[in-house]
Amino acid sequence: MLTDIIDHIRKYVKLDDNGIEAIYKYVKSLSLKRGEYLSEEGSVCKAYYFVNKGCLRMFYNNDKGLEQIVQFAIEDWWLTDYFSISTQKVSEYNIQAVENSEVLSINYASLIELTNEVPLLERYFRMMAERGYAASQFRLKLIFNLSKEDMYLHFNSLFPTFMQRIPLYMIASYLGITPEYLSEIRRKNAKL
Repeated sequence: MLTDIIDHIRKYVKLDDNGIEAIYKYVKSLSLKRGEYLSEEGSVCKAYYFVNKGCLRMFYNNDKGLEQIVQFAIEDWWLTDYFSISTQKVSEYNIQAVENSEVLSINYASLIELTNEVPLLERYFRMMAERGYAASQFRLKLIFNLSKEDMYLHFNSLFPTFMQRIPLYMIASYLGITPEYLSEIRRKNAKL
């Protein structure tokens, strides 16, 4: 299972045999059933997670007791609660498998050791954090500038496979709308 992450890393930095050996030493494989949690609200997020196969979601429960999804991760994407893992404070988020998933994990201490042992990997992890941050900034811009319907159309055009893989109520949560309104938007746009 580690060949996928090695291939992914090699897209960004030149990884030699010593780097590959270090990855095998520090990165752990996990198999998750749909609905299984990697991290739960109220506990410290323990690791960075790389999706080999499947889909994860990060969400919290809002003041109305409803789930609000803030992020999904599919194959070749990383997911973690950066605040919790870097400060070692309890998380306000849950990370859960949306599908049966194969995930690689590296805990915070191991990441420090890995990047000390293979300094080039610090560049890779910085690049992944920058890409994630840029995606969050772009999503905020969309939230401020697009109607809910346009948000759905944009999301659907960028990630059409999500519509087949992720339950519609989760997509509605991610978009900040009700499942009923999402159904209405989908019906309206199916007629066009």
